[in-house]
Amino acid sequence: MSHVKNNSGNDEWYTQEKYIESARLVMGNIDTDPASNDIAQQVVRASTYFTKETDGLSQIWSGRVWMNPPYSAKLIGEFCSKLALFSRLGVVSQFITLTNNATDTKWFSCLIDVADAVCFPKGRIRFVAPDGILRKTPLQGQCFVYHGPNVKQFETEFSKYGPVMKC
Repeated sequence: MSHVKNNSGNDEWYTQEKYIESARLVMGNIDTDPASNDIAQQVVRASTYFTKETDGLSQIWSGRVWMNPPYSAKLIGEFCSKLALFSRLGVVSQFITLTNNATDTKWFSCLIDVADAVCFPKGRIRFVAPDGILRKTPLQGQCFVYHGPNVKQFETEFSKYGPVMKC
């Protein structure tokens, strides 16, 4: 069995504040967080956010989007596909998403097809659990995918976490 199948199955993992601040510096602000909750919003502070209860997948996402999607196989694919679609349609003007660096998956390919740059952090990103505790290093490596006109700012800001490649 692959190590990926040994993960916790928990979709409630929050992004450290330093990465959110970097995203805000690149995009200017965060208009929409489509996969969030009240706890995560204490850091993200998006103008609009959707939760499990408000079903982000059934909503319109617009403007500058930050997304740390649920990592379960079905949901991550649905969230990434929708983000790519809204980017192609011009409804989403910029996005930064934090996902596993699963280059062999359809959902990753879908994101890269609309990406302008990607950052591959040195080491794995640690996530904050719902209890506010920074957890141990996860099983997989991650990446930040960027779409939008501020490629140079993304490269400058995110290169402190790892190499940035233009798409």
